[in-house]
Amino acid sequence: MPRLHIGLFILPLIVAAPLGAQTAAVNAPPAGFDAYVERVLKIFDVPGAAVGIVKDGKVILARGYGVRTLGKPDRVDSLTRFGIASNTKAFTATAIAMLVEAGKLEWDAPVIKYLPDFAMYDPFVTRELSVRDLLVHRSGLGLGAGDLLWWPASTYTRSEIAQRLRYIKPATSFRSAYAYDNVLYLVAGQLIERMSGQSWEDFVRTRILQPVGMTGSTVRHADAGAGGNVASTHAEVGGKVRVIAPMTSDNTNPAGGINASATDMAKWMIVQMDSGRLSPASSGAEERRLFTPASTRQLWAIVTPIPVRGRTTPGLEHLRPNLSGYALGFGVADYRGRLRLQHSGGLPGYVSLVTMIPSQKLGVVVLTNQESSEAFDAITLRAIDFYLGAPDIDYAARFAALRDSGNAQLARQSTAANAARDSTSGPSLPLAKYTGSYEDAWYGDVALSLENGTLVMRFGHTPQLVGDLVHWQHDSFLVRWRDRELRADAYATFSLNPNGTIDVLKMAPASPDVDFSFDFQDLLLRPKSGKP
Repeated sequence: MPRLHIGLFILPLIVAAPLGAQTAAVNAPPAGFDAYVERVLKIFDVPGAAVGIVKDGKVILARGYGVRTLGKPDRVDSLTRFGIASNTKAFTATAIAMLVEAGKLEWDAPVIKYLPDFAMYDPFVTRELSVRDLLVHRSGLGLGAGDLLWWPASTYTRSEIAQRLRYIKPATSFRSAYAYDNVLYLVAGQLIERMSGQSWEDFVRTRILQPVGMTGSTVRHADAGAGGNVASTHAEVGGKVRVIAPMTSDNTNPAGGINASATDMAKWMIVQMDSGRLSPASSGAEERRLFTPASTRQLWAIVTPIPVRGRTTPGLEHLRPNLSGYALGFGVADYRGRLRLQHSGGLPGYVSLVTMIPSQKLGVVVLTNQESSEAFDAITLRAIDFYLGAPDIDYAARFAALRDSGNAQLARQSTAANAARDSTSGPSLPLAKYTGSYEDAWYGDVALSLENGTLVMRFGHTPQLVGDLVHWQHDSFLVRWRDRELRADAYATFSLNPNGTIDVLKMAPASPDVDFSFDFQDLLLRPKSGKP
């Protein structure tokens, strides 16, 4: 790896180079970039990816790598669609900004001014939560709170999900802490529908995607299974990467429903970094804008500070920011002395990363069809560093080491959990005594039945959440979901009343590796009618 002073020494040579050489350097990806991306995909077992790079208002690269589906020859290209997941949030925030510019909304007006039926658990929060608060993860809800209302795919409608928010207890006081959520973006989608007269899907498709020129993009989770030039979803299940089922429920499209290609996302980054300016319809045509610079200032300004915690990773110390926060659909931090806007997205079988350095008019998007954040980080940082004139670092190797270290830590934690288990203990009650109907205030019904001598759990509004309970220790069981693609086994622990009846059933993810959207820990299940 070159030392820092070598990079600083080369920089004056680049600045002093003839104009033609400067243009060549700026208008091309890093040398050997294609081979590097292919190496990253191999190291992290990612079947396919698409990368877009924009600089100074121009598309430098929009290219596909690898295959759309393992075992099939169809290659990823610049027009292959991937689920961009939570990178959709910037589109929802932009839609709100457009309605503010139209005079239909105010950033700091309370949500109940526009949605009178909206309510949170705390009446004070209900009264004070603003349009801006919907987008910035400071409502007091815990990390991923309420996600089980929509993920895995539930029978609840969007309006029913919004109605049930009033039963979710806050984890912190209002506006005091950052905790990422999805459900309030669902409410933002309802707000857009109420104030525009269009569904969130129609508004984003006709008012944002079409003007930007994102003609190949779609606005529904369900479109991931529609066929055509779409990347299949993959994940590691049972130690092997394979095709898995995509997310196809449209309940939370406003939080993560867009499917897009590298070509289309490049167009989106250019518009964002040009303060909403759109390409002219024809030469000499009047300037067109999606939004004004005033909205750019709103979208990019930190609202919720995020504490910078944790240890620095050897060899990656420069990735630790000095400041960090969440704006409106964008994460904001500093990187090598420059403002960086960034957001990742994750769905079953898709992860993506969008990064923009506005001062350099530089943007990089990486879309993948496997769940490796190390892969998109390694690709993004290689490109960003090149345009910033930073030292050349082998991010692929460093993130591979980080992945291996993380996997080893998970293995140690699993070993420790098994070692601490009292495997000789038995449940306090006969298994039949645990059966019956349970109810959580915000989620609803969960049923336990005895089938062929095994306790079986079924979530009443989530058909995929059917699991067999394996006794763990005392009155705790391990819930093994029958759909192994979920990768979200959980502990279920019963507390008893003095008379031996069940008081409450609590749950928790069985591994730190379980996605935070499985917010089992927020459930407080009580027997219906007093006892199961």
